[in-house]
This record gives sequence, C-alpha cells and structure tokens, in this order.
Amino acid sequence: MQPPAWLDRMEYPFSPHWIDLPAGRMHYVDEGSGETIVMLHGNPNWSFAYRKQIKALDNNYRCIAPDLIGFGLSDKPQDWSYLPADHARQFELFICKLRLRNITLVLNDWGGPIGLYYALRYPENVKRLVLMNTWMWPVDDDWYYCAFSGFMGSAMGKWLIRRFDFFNRVIVPAVVGNKEAFTKDIWKHYRAPLKKRTDRKGNWVFPGQITGSTNWLRQLWEQRNKIKDKPTLLFWGMKDIGFREKELKRWEKLLTDKHVIRVANSGHFPQEEASEQLVKALSAFVGKS
Repeated sequence: MQPPAWLDRMEYPFSPHWIDLPAGRMHYVDEGSGETIVMLHGNPNWSFAYRKQIKALDNNYRCIAPDLIGFGLSDKPQDWSYLPADHARQFELFICKLRLRNITLVLNDWGGPIGLYYALRYPENVKRLVLMNTWMWPVDDDWYYCAFSGFMGSAMGKWLIRRFDFFNRVIVPAVVGNKEAFTKDIWKHYRAPLKKRTDRKGNWVFPGQITGSTNWLRQLWEQRNKIKDKPTLLFWGMKDIGFREKELKRWEKLLTDKHVIRVANSGHFPQEEASEQLVKALSAFVGKS
C-alpha cells in the first residue's frame, strides 16, 4: 500500500509494516535493531508522534511504534467496539505475533492502560516502563474526569467529534503546553488520519470510556503490585491540563524504582513538545542497564 499523499516522507521516512489482527489490519513502524523499545500512543494520536525518538534511537535499538486500530494508517472498521479492553487485547496479540522479548514500553495517554494491560499479564517480558501523562486506575470518583468523560461520551460529544472534528480541533490544542512545537504542518499530520467523519469512531469512543471503562481500569489497578518494582521513567509534561501533577504523584507513590523528570514547558504530548529532552532521557534510561 502506498503512503497517503498528505504524509511528509522526510518527516516520517519509515517503511510501512502491517499485521493482520482480529479487529483489522494494524500499521506499525519497525526500525533499527538491538534491544526492543515499543512506543504506544493514545487518542487521537498515532506513531507519527514518536518519529523523532525513532530516528534518534534506531541506530542502537529496535524501535517499534504501532497505530492502534482506528488511528493513523491502521484500519478503521465501523463494526468494532473500540473499547479500551479490546484495544488492549489487540496490542497483546501484536506483541505476541511479533515475538517481541525483553521489551521497554513507552506509553502516553490511553497507551498507558492499554500497554500496561500487557505488562500486567506478562511482567517477565517487560524490562522497563516509560510513562508520560497517563494513568491506570478508575477515576469515577473524580469530578474533573467525570465531567469531561460524561460530556464527551454523550450524544452531543459524539456529534461534535464526528461532525466538526471537535476533539482534534478543540480538546487537543487545549492540552498542548508548548504551542511552538506544533507547526501548521505538524498539526496537519496529527489531524489527517481522522479527516473523514466515518474514521472517527475510535476518536469518540475513547473519551466516554475514561469513566465508561471504570471496571476494567479497576481490574488493572488491583494488579498494580505486579509492576511497582519495574524500573520506570516518569517523563511528565507539567502544563498538561488532562493529566496533572496529581496523577504524577500517584505514580510516584506506587513505583519503587523510578526516575522522575518534570518537563516544565510541555503539556500532554512530551514526545512532540519536548522531543530532544525525551531522546536524551530515553537513551540514558535504557542504556544504563
């Protein structure tokens, strides 16, 4: 399959790879060789967000970055649930089918609970964790998340996202802290994969599931001791209004072997907003053991 016309091949020069999963065909980047680093995005992102880290690290590591079903260059089926638990099962199959071993997981946003589902099931196969502005616990007791998830998961929220691309055009810019990192061309690459209204099902299901998947998130959190001793880099954008210092402190309280970097000028997407700093942090973190 040829890359879409809107894709800048200088900015994103990677060879496409595809894998067939029950939910559809998943696109992924697979560059370099050596110890494996798997980078997983959230909503409404895709592997493009990790391009700078991949280009900087693929001389020494095997860098893999999938596009979740419904995002990026992956299939966008209309008849699939797009529930986080189902995304997590697809991600588990992805790792198993590629026979990846001794991996470092780099997780952001919904990539957190989806990737950590795998880490909880196969802790022996996950060497390290890198967590960026994400979570893994129920938030149905937090008015902040309940209000957001309730509205965005409502019929009105769904209509706004499908009809006006509301999440991409309003919500995403609001959680960006370093506005200069997002040029017009970069915004184009963030929005283009979901340009069609019919391609936005995954985009509108996720917000409602912040509280809608409470039981699943609770099941993950109840197993947290399986990962509490994993070497973990917490690389946190402090200007994020979605995942705040409150959530960072919860991770700090749980994890016993952690290195914390608070990024003052970054919001929700540190891989884009503090790309060079993240490359240095990843290189040091993965390279020390």
